[in-house]
Amino acid sequence: MPSASGAIASRLPKPPVALKKPALFLDLDGVLAPLAPTPDAVGPDARRTDVLTRLTDRLDGRVAIVSGRTLGEIDRISDGAARAASGVHGLQRRRGDGSFANRTPDPAVRRVVAAFDAFAAERPGVIVEDKTLSAGLHYRQAPDVSEEALVLAASLAEETGLALQPGSMVLELKTPGTDKGVALAAFMAEAPFKGAIPIMVGDDLTDEHGFEAAEALCGFGVLVGLERPTAARYRLEDVAAVLDWLDAITEAPA
Repeated sequence: MPSASGAIASRLPKPPVALKKPALFLDLDGVLAPLAPTPDAVGPDARRTDVLTRLTDRLDGRVAIVSGRTLGEIDRISDGAARAASGVHGLQRRRGDGSFANRTPDPAVRRVVAAFDAFAAERPGVIVEDKTLSAGLHYRQAPDVSEEALVLAASLAEETGLALQPGSMVLELKTPGTDKGVALAAFMAEAPFKGAIPIMVGDDLTDEHGFEAAEALCGFGVLVGLERPTAARYRLEDVAAVLDWLDAITEAPA
């Protein structure tokens, strides 16, 4: 994980609306969609789809959803409004032209899924998410198991060589080699993003990679949510504020 040791989020200003040739990289859960008790509880939303569609047109395709979810889940929740997208923390990536750049799953993921299933079977409320390229252990409905879950995940990471990716009430073990920052940089090397100013909008620790990558490429990060140390330069309060901000970008002068 990167070190989220920059400014304190509550002291950060709102991001500007008038932007010169921006490229927007948007996390999904907690940014474009409210957090929910279970992954399946999040679904399409008419306003979100409309804003994403208009924003993509306004920015000539320079919009990508960058999420820990799979591309299939991104498409389901965004109602197909995202042309470019990265799933499973950069392990899946669909370019702006529709072509794919996907990693090969590490065989050890199957072992982790089995271990997570055994753990969840004895702890009501714990949910296992099998993404093929990674395995997630969700405990939002069973927060008391957080320490046990972390011990298990850390042990499995050491045994298998998989990358441990903590998130919001979830621990994920994934095929190593990429993250949201790596995905952002890859998009920025390709059309239609090349030459634009990258802006990463995210809410949790997995998005710090993206904030740092955006800064390195002369852009910036926007943190969504509560106060914490972050590499982001700006902050928005919640999902509604994100959609309002994106809506304003679509109406700003070119």
